[in-house]
Amino acid sequence: MKNIVRLRYLWFAISLLIIVPGAIFYAMYGLKTGIDFAGGALWDLHFPTQTTSQLNTETINEVFAKNGFEGAQVQLSTVKVNGVDIASAVVRTKELSAVNPEDQQRNVVEGLTAIYGTVEREALQSVGPTVSAEATRSAAIAVLGACLAILIYLTIAFRNAPNPIRYGVCALLAMLHDVLVVLGMAAILGFAIGLEIDAYFLTALLTVISFSVHDTIVVFDRIRENIAHRRSGEAFEDIVNHSIVQTLPRSINTQLTSIFSLTALLLFGGATIRNLVVILLIGLMSGTFSSIFNAAQLLVVWENREWRTWFRKQAA
Repeated sequence: MKNIVRLRYLWFAISLLIIVPGAIFYAMYGLKTGIDFAGGALWDLHFPTQTTSQLNTETINEVFAKNGFEGAQVQLSTVKVNGVDIASAVVRTKELSAVNPEDQQRNVVEGLTAIYGTVEREALQSVGPTVSAEATRSAAIAVLGACLAILIYLTIAFRNAPNPIRYGVCALLAMLHDVLVVLGMAAILGFAIGLEIDAYFLTALLTVISFSVHDTIVVFDRIRENIAHRRSGEAFEDIVNHSIVQTLPRSINTQLTSIFSLTALLLFGGATIRNLVVILLIGLMSGTFSSIFNAAQLLVVWENREWRTWFRKQAA
């Protein structure tokens, strides 16, 4: 791994091989939106013969899934009825079928009754999306504002290095790489296994962005330090390569601890946070790859102005 920078076009090709299939699936099928984005129905259920500790969110979720409500969100609580505490569940699902809504309601209640005894449906109402188009637009504007702030901050932080604005631009390009990977994989998983994007997805995406920039700054900071102690005649490409090799163990070890934790959550954390953990894992691995094999390599491409030879043959 001592010639990482010299293989930069191989790393760029690997990134394209990951991004292009996801982009194709995204263009063809888009993202499978969950009820947080699409709206749906809100069920208020009471379980007079049970306590909250006896209810299981995954079991309730499975009953709804068998009756056409995949991805239901279950929240357990206790309510007082005539001074008596009764176990309750508020369930958010997609909209009821327009053809046979009564049958769907009856089948759900019967399925829960078979498991928990008496089940009372107190209310059922249509609800709008939790993450509305306005909220999504506001989040996008906030991300763009954060990108501008990152660009300004890195330009100031690396002002003692040659061409400081390049560090901010390359960090943002690496971050864009991670966003494209996450969106593409979400489109593929949505088509393959029905993964839905919800409010957790937005949270995971913003977390991935912060991880990506954080790891990239570590590499860039070492490059800046090595430039300050540059030997006479030492090429910029060699400085970048040496800096990556120095930070490689730290980057990998740091990210592995997070990957181990997320893997444990994926295996034992339950269905409620599974989509969140999957997106975080994908984004974390993509961020580690882009900070090491893309961001710093883009600095070399820019320094050498290699795009001048991309579309024409070099002179003999």
